[in-house]
Amino acid sequence: MHKTHPYLTRPLLAQISTLIAAGAIALTPGSTTAQAAPAAFGPANPFYAPSSLPFHAPPFDKIKDEDYQPAIEAGIAQKLEEIRAIAENPQEPTFENTLVAMEKSGRLIDSVTLVFNGVTGANMNPVLQKVQDAEAPKLAAMQDALHLNARLFQRVSKVYQQRHSLHLDAESLRLVEYQYQQFVLAGAELSDADKAALKKLNEEEANLTTAFISRLLAATKDAAYATTGKAALAGLSDAELAAAADAAKQRNVQGWVVSLQNTTQQPELESLTNRDTRHALFLDSWERAERGGDNDTRATIARLAQLRAQKARLLGFPNYAAWKLTDQMAHTPEAALKFMDALVPAATAKAAGEAKDIQALIDTQQGGFTLQPWDWNFYAEQVRKARFDLDEAQTKPYFELNNVLQNGVFYAAHMLYGITMKRRTDIPVYNPDVQVYEVIDADQKPLALWYCDYFKRDNKQGGAWMDNFAGQSKLLGTLPIVYNVANFAKPAAGEPALISFSDVTTMFHEFGHALHGIFADTQYPSLSGTSVPRDYVEFPSQFNEHWASNPAVFQHFAKHYKTAEPMPAELAAKIEKAETFNQGYMLTELLAAAELDMQWHTLASDAPLQDPDAFETAALGKTRLALGAVPPRYRSSYFMHIWGNEYAAGYYAYLWCEMLDDDAYQWFEQNGGLTRANGDRFRRMILSRGNTEDLAKAYAAWLGREPGTAPMVKARGLQPAAPAQ
Repeated sequence: MHKTHPYLTRPLLAQISTLIAAGAIALTPGSTTAQAAPAAFGPANPFYAPSSLPFHAPPFDKIKDEDYQPAIEAGIAQKLEEIRAIAENPQEPTFENTLVAMEKSGRLIDSVTLVFNGVTGANMNPVLQKVQDAEAPKLAAMQDALHLNARLFQRVSKVYQQRHSLHLDAESLRLVEYQYQQFVLAGAELSDADKAALKKLNEEEANLTTAFISRLLAATKDAAYATTGKAALAGLSDAELAAAADAAKQRNVQGWVVSLQNTTQQPELESLTNRDTRHALFLDSWERAERGGDNDTRATIARLAQLRAQKARLLGFPNYAAWKLTDQMAHTPEAALKFMDALVPAATAKAAGEAKDIQALIDTQQGGFTLQPWDWNFYAEQVRKARFDLDEAQTKPYFELNNVLQNGVFYAAHMLYGITMKRRTDIPVYNPDVQVYEVIDADQKPLALWYCDYFKRDNKQGGAWMDNFAGQSKLLGTLPIVYNVANFAKPAAGEPALISFSDVTTMFHEFGHALHGIFADTQYPSLSGTSVPRDYVEFPSQFNEHWASNPAVFQHFAKHYKTAEPMPAELAAKIEKAETFNQGYMLTELLAAAELDMQWHTLASDAPLQDPDAFETAALGKTRLALGAVPPRYRSSYFMHIWGNEYAAGYYAYLWCEMLDDDAYQWFEQNGGLTRANGDRFRRMILSRGNTEDLAKAYAAWLGREPGTAPMVKARGLQPAAPAQ
């Protein structure tokens, strides 16, 4: 996942709050940043001056929790003053004094919020939580103060109207068109009354989003499965038991604790032999945010869906999805739904066949029962073992995390792009689990910094993601500082981190996002790196997944952690043969989540407040995805992507990008595979370009044609759906 954050805000100084509430961004004429900024912000604050570390990396050894608030407040004041100066410039609007000036504004607020977002996502604590809760509505208001400023939009609009006579280069022209569209989508053309109404909705949405995130984090922690009886955890490996014991110790409780990851299904359900334990763990996951009390998210998401629909109506769209997809590759929710709906018959048919095979296995065992969601992974693994003679316990010793990283993830990137990764132990980190690497280009020039934070913690959001501590821009003279975060089980002290092949794929996926940021080579920060539509941003990451199973790469990292012996060819062949196993289930749970997202965000603006449970049941039935044994990958009440991480009406993007990445990998296979020539061409035409050109045209120019779904269907092991009669 690529994670982008709206600005996170807290209450400002009284004069700033008054300005924003009034709908103006103008400060007192002649005021300065120093006058507007909180008194607490000064040279002692680590954000006051650029970092002296390599790449201007965040000085985590100096940053304290109490440093964020004054830096954010000073950054807001500075941004407001800079935008005021642009909007009130008496000179005729030009590309330089309007668009370029906007790109140069907000250096402080960008710097502090990028770091704050990274730390609160991966290393939250109560102090930071309070800052985040309070900040969200005010920085949302700051964004409104920018996009809803009539004088500023007038200047942007004038440059936009003259754009074809300004003799701009292609990237500059793209910037003008992009920023104009962003203003329009944000409501710049609304009446003053409608702007005021929109600001209220935006503020409420920011508050609710922050509330959802904090409640879900607490709910996920509280819902962890705990037991004092070791027998309940029969089937887990010694390493998994040790990790569960360590998790209990960290919480100061007796016994063992199995922490939850963000998805419905949990990794341990594949191994636990006690059906009652599986059922309990599944319910802990399924009901995590629906147990009443302060951590129940249902009222929050119901209101979020409603106010998003109301906001869309205000902006002139029939529903939120129609507004959100305007600047995406799909362009309309109808196009996204048509794309997904076409996959449903093949996915559910394959899932039904898989369920039949699993039920047949259950029926052969004493005390047979009807297959339930908490049984699927356990018995699917047994079917897989029987069909392919493949046991994950056999494969994990060949996937030691650090070896996968060095000899798999880094190796593939070196072979394709010529880069090398140099470990840096002199750069401070926000948690001891974090490692830092310098990325060195093929010409030996420093290219970027890359941080990785792979292990699960209770104060870390679930899932895996990429983001930036700093972005690339030739205009600003900045190089990228990128990070990857995951939630792999942390081994006990002194034990190796042995991971599944699914975890291996996650490492390649997130590093694909990282490469998209690392190779950014653009002039303007707004168009740099991963600043692309949702239904394109997952393309580079999902494409990079393919190298995990590429024979040349796989053989380089799949080695036993004790003996360094390569994985036996017959075991590697089993993994390859099993790649399409259970794909009906996996595609169906993904489709269910994506369709659920789209149903929430195509609600009409006059729709009443929904009951999330009833809505979810009806939505899955409507889309023919109400399969009892195949729950959605995310239930509405813990669907972080769409309620907290900017994937609202955009979760379909994973599937859309799968079409792009499977077709792209087929091109590589047909053109020599893992070569520098292929990698350099992909870097030059795709990874480095950010959002500087029409992405559909850029993809077609690289591929030589429009993308198609045939490679995707083949990779999933599905039969194409029969044409409609």
